Amino acid sequence: MNEFESLGISQPVLKAIAELGFVAPTPIQQQTIPTLLGQDTDLVALAQTGTGKTAAFGLPLIELIDPSNRNTQALILCPTRELCVQISKDLQNFTKYVPGMHVVPIYGGTSIEGQIREVRKGPQIIVGTPGRMVDMLDRGVINLSSIQVCILDEADEMLHMGFKEDLDTILSDTPDEKSTWLFSATMPDEVSRISKNYMSSPVEITIGGKNTGNENIEHVYYVVHQRDKYLALKRIADYNPDIFAIVFCRTKLETQQVAEALIKDGYNADALHGDLSQAQRDHVMKRYRNRNLNMLVATDVAARGIDVNDVTHVINYNLPDEIENYTHRSGRTARAGKKGISIVIINMKEMFKIRQIEKIVKQPFTRGHIPTPFEVCEKQLFSLVHGVHNIEVNEKAIESYLPKVYEEFADLSKEEVIKRFVSVEFNRFLEYYRNAPDLNTDEKKGDRRAADNGVVKLYMNVGQVDEFNFGTLKTFVAETAGIGEHDVTWTDLKNTFSLVEVRTTVLEKVLDAFKDVTYRGRQVRVESRGNKDAGIPRTRLRSERRGGGGGGRDGGYRGGNSEGGGYRGGNSEGGGYRGGNSEGGGYRGNNDRSESRPSSGGFSGDRREGTGGFKKKKSYGSGGFSGKSFQSAEVGGKPKKKHRKG
Repeated sequence: MNEFESLGISQPVLKAIAELGFVAPTPIQQQTIPTLLGQDTDLVALAQTGTGKTAAFGLPLIELIDPSNRNTQALILCPTRELCVQISKDLQNFTKYVPGMHVVPIYGGTSIEGQIREVRKGPQIIVGTPGRMVDMLDRGVINLSSIQVCILDEADEMLHMGFKEDLDTILSDTPDEKSTWLFSATMPDEVSRISKNYMSSPVEITIGGKNTGNENIEHVYYVVHQRDKYLALKRIADYNPDIFAIVFCRTKLETQQVAEALIKDGYNADALHGDLSQAQRDHVMKRYRNRNLNMLVATDVAARGIDVNDVTHVINYNLPDEIENYTHRSGRTARAGKKGISIVIINMKEMFKIRQIEKIVKQPFTRGHIPTPFEVCEKQLFSLVHGVHNIEVNEKAIESYLPKVYEEFADLSKEEVIKRFVSVEFNRFLEYYRNAPDLNTDEKKGDRRAADNGVVKLYMNVGQVDEFNFGTLKTFVAETAGIGEHDVTWTDLKNTFSLVEVRTTVLEKVLDAFKDVTYRGRQVRVESRGNKDAGIPRTRLRSERRGGGGGGRDGGYRGGNSEGGGYRGGNSEGGGYRGGNSEGGGYRGNNDRSESRPSSGGFSGDRREGTGGFKKKKSYGSGGFSGKSFQSAEVGGKPKKKHRKG
């Protein structure tokens, strides 16, 4: 017997959900379904993402709808188009054997004419995003006078995205006597106000406690130097050969850059953010659901509604601006009762945020240790061995090839054959991690690398204004110097200059190679910052921290500069820049520290949209490095506008 039958679900729906693998209800379904079927009531349900909330409201809703009535009887509002599409598909699957039931999704980013045609066919259930729903109401396309049930899914996120006015507009068009069901992962004050304004004595169901995290999620944080974030991300991925993760970034620009860097470094990754068209988003999500991608790099908004099972890791490349959103991020893993890991990569200055999150999710964090090169290689080796051991052999297909194979290996012992087969794949890991540094930081000593890491930092007078990004700069240095890209261990792009780390073994080769290199008509200058503890002389280095008479046309250094150089007048790392622009452009604007932040893991700034104060200028000249590039600076200086994400 299917346990859902005891909750009051009808046979046609039971048949459909049985085909979907529904056998036993989750805690939220167990409490919600009988309550909604047993009485006409308003409801506030608090449960974490991934606990089965769609079925918790969808199954009782279907039982209350009259499929023979072509009027719209139910409205479901959700924050993003991905979630809108997902809920619609789930309801369509639930009603597979319910004749006459019609569900229509209404969301932005696609043609409104097609959606208008679907609405005019008379759907009983409409699933919509607030922005597109208001548009439909303004056009007089949708009639909400027959609404019996209105559902607000992920109400906290809709309010956080600025949809309060839209929700007020929509709800005011619905009948007063309807039932309102509110589902949310957290219960901030704004959600409480909605429940008071639009609900009457609602039943409240809470699974796991208010504003708490999923108990099946293990929370781990790693502390690294700010510039090592990307290296840490790659090392975490390499240490988990079967990783199937979502990597969260703060901005669309950073999301694209991290994804492009991962792809360039050989990982199966792609980006998901608001600048993609609906067709592009659908393509990325299809690849991810089919597991053709191991890592999906996404913004908070774009990831809302991602309903993918068996996500092993959620990786916070940067923490969200609103700490409460960490709950939504981590909820992408450990779905349907399974276990998962939520990882946070931070620098020393962000330690206090971990304590804040612990209070919100009411769960402790464990400080993790970034795997050493040896540990990564060992894990990869045994993963490879395990895969070879368990590979399925097609005896019939391979049989005719075996005599020549045996002949080829006749002079090798079994042990030698094994070593060679393993080395085919494993050698690249050994080479990449040869002399790789320890990325962990010492809380007592602060964020500093050991002196004998075998790397040296270089200054280059090219940067974002030259349309370089992390990947293209790395390739430019490696190809110009005739070295491997693995010898370029780190890059940090600023607007008019860059900082690059290379292995000490190739330092002189790089310096010699760039003696007479021009890029877009001007000389490329590369200078070693040196490392006296590693035995590297501080050659060709002009004053970067104090005085020294400016620094020339390339935006030199003047007065009291901190690490990063090229700033005028006592600016801290990542702080506001003024003057000292190179011939290739530059920018000007009275930025403070909150407007132009240090770059993350070798990527061009971690800037908040609409605040950077940048004004991108064109670079002139012929030639230059050819390769994929991404717009390296966002236009700022204007107040941030609210955009409907429908």
